[in-house]
Amino acid sequence: MIITMKTNASEHDINNVVDKINTLGLKAHISAGTQRTIIGVIGEGNHDHQHTLRSMASVENVIPIAKPYKIVARTSHPQTTIIDIKGIPLGGEQIQVISGPCSVETPEQMTASADAVKEAGCRLMRGGAYKPRTSPYSFQGHGVDGLKMFRDAANQYGLPIVTELMDVRELDNFMKHNVDVIQIGTRNMQNFDLLKEVGKTKVPVILKRGIAATVKEWILAAEYIAASGNHNIIFCERGVRSFETAYRNMLDITAIPYLKQETHLPVIVDPSHAGGYAWMVPALSRAAIAAGADGLLVESHPIPNEAWSDAEQALSPAELSQLMQELSAVAQAMGRTI
Repeated sequence: MIITMKTNASEHDINNVVDKINTLGLKAHISAGTQRTIIGVIGEGNHDHQHTLRSMASVENVIPIAKPYKIVARTSHPQTTIIDIKGIPLGGEQIQVISGPCSVETPEQMTASADAVKEAGCRLMRGGAYKPRTSPYSFQGHGVDGLKMFRDAANQYGLPIVTELMDVRELDNFMKHNVDVIQIGTRNMQNFDLLKEVGKTKVPVILKRGIAATVKEWILAAEYIAASGNHNIIFCERGVRSFETAYRNMLDITAIPYLKQETHLPVIVDPSHAGGYAWMVPALSRAAIAAGADGLLVESHPIPNEAWSDAEQALSPAELSQLMQELSAVAQAMGRTI
């Protein structure tokens, strides 16, 4: 259920309500807005306690919620969440394009990549230090050494970094290297132990959709992170597996407006993994922005045909710059900026 506090409710009032929730054996999650505070209540049998909580003087209303996800639902937090990433807003009027190579390869490649990303006008950089690969014989990433290479290159250009966490045992390394955004990849969307652990941090998390996951399953995965305390969650649609073989995955544009209606969290799109070919990325990117996406996760490489992984879908520096110019026009038509 959702508790809406009165506009004049003090911090003492809010703490009293939270204490009451705890004594009832339930769990409280506070969302403080600019005008009022909303408290999400989680636990079995919480509907039985509606009248008790509604009778408290500082409570304006208690709303039962039948949906299995509560914290990430827009009903619990009507205001759209804007996530701050080192001063860069994600989820508001400004659309963010996160770009960089699929894999961290060499210091020289990462420096050249960071230069191209910055020059194109992107404000955040992506790169894979740990790589989940279908074949056990493919390049798996440099691990901790890759994190260091990535951090060093991005720091030269003042770019926050986004990289994928595959194993909870590597979380300490991510914290040590000050990873700005943790990406949970499609294969780990329902790795619940991993979701719980990143939920204990305050680091923003990009949660990619599972390759065959329903939107409901995806939202519930986000709820795992939020229920552990971290509400800085970004959904990333990257296409789902279908019967089609002409391109890599089927991009679900419909998921963008649905998620933005159903949840208060930002939604971004990965057009690179959806199409699987660089020539498809601009069209899919434009479609995503037109549908309301808050950002894009785009693969780029200084020399795409020399990339150690996903070479076919990586944009060159020139193509990335051209894409940013095209997206600026689409964003303007939508009343937004790039």
